[in-house]
Amino acid sequence: MRIAMVSEHASPLAALGGVDAGGQNVYVARLSEELARRGHHVTVYTRRDTVTLPDRVPLPGGAVVEHVPAGPPETVPKDELLPHMAAFGAHLTRAWGRDRPDVVHAHFWMSGMASQVGARPYGIPVVQTFHALGTVKRRHQGWRDTSPPARIGIERQLAGTCERILATCSDEVAELAATGVPARRVSVVPCGVDAGHFRPGVTGPGIPPRRARHRLLACGRLVRRKGYDLAVRALARVPDAELVLAGGPAAGRLDRDPEARRLWHLAHRTGVADRVRMLGAVDPAAMPALIGSADLVLCTPAYEPFGIVPLEAMACGVPVVATDVGGHRDSVADGTTGRLVTPGDPDAVATAVRDLLADDDTRRAYGAAGRARVLDHYTWQRVADGVERVHRQVLAAHTIPKEVA
Repeated sequence: MRIAMVSEHASPLAALGGVDAGGQNVYVARLSEELARRGHHVTVYTRRDTVTLPDRVPLPGGAVVEHVPAGPPETVPKDELLPHMAAFGAHLTRAWGRDRPDVVHAHFWMSGMASQVGARPYGIPVVQTFHALGTVKRRHQGWRDTSPPARIGIERQLAGTCERILATCSDEVAELAATGVPARRVSVVPCGVDAGHFRPGVTGPGIPPRRARHRLLACGRLVRRKGYDLAVRALARVPDAELVLAGGPAAGRLDRDPEARRLWHLAHRTGVADRVRMLGAVDPAAMPALIGSADLVLCTPAYEPFGIVPLEAMACGVPVVATDVGGHRDSVADGTTGRLVTPGDPDAVATAVRDLLADDDTRRAYGAAGRARVLDHYTWQRVADGVERVHRQVLAAHTIPKEVA
């Protein structure tokens, strides 16, 4: 198949850890690489955000990233990209007029807009992955939601006009159903993890020594919705433990980061500043060793469309304490690979943490079960199996209009 991946703000080449660089970037990169290794011709279309970027950059496995001129060639927050989607879509129209893909896979709602514009003249089927829904973000962030006001309406339009929606978890199917999208139009294929890179027993230089008997780790983008404040509050109820936070800007710039400052103030107010360590951005190559140095990994957002960190922890054989939200409900097997706790409740987090820290045998059992669960369900090979199946089904069912056949 000739597959066009459209990811307007989340480039597979981006350095992870920034405000707009996280799980979607990893998903697009690894899925594209795996599909290309299977012999598919994969092109990833993402917005040019630097003048010096080449027009086309190869990925491992044979996929290619094409940089689309849409808006200024500089970093622009994703919530400010909507005015540039017409130019993005026009570029796709021209590109696909020269080299038509068999199927288009759009990632995020604005990519869906551009993909529909580019695909419509040629009758190319579009598969839509939202990665996050505007209705969920609005519900949980309220006035802090910086999404364009038109987002929710556009997502509903895309859900009705794309060939198929590829959701990453069962919770998303329910959210879509609440907006009127029937389950028969949705397929569920989860995100994945590199189980060769993230594995038990990895060691390496640069891992900070412990300052307490137990180590709790929370990692990912340093943004408010990730709920690191809940982990800090829980730490006040967990003696003999330190909390290591990994993610965000480089360590030397943490003092200028609003979320880092907010968390430091909270740590001081709750009396745990001496047990909280903020590492800033960590080299992805060092993450397996850092995860392996922890007794537990905490994933405590108020909401999470999927969440790759629990998979990384489970792949490393480390138990997870996660809030009972979104994709966590699929990935974390409560009472088998970790614990699911009530979101927003530091006492619930602390109770689960204390129980597991007091029981070495259960932690070991959870760690082994987590690794087995990843290998059974969440490798990128398994993910590519599911996505490839959806692409083939959509292509087989799609009839190209006669005027473009």
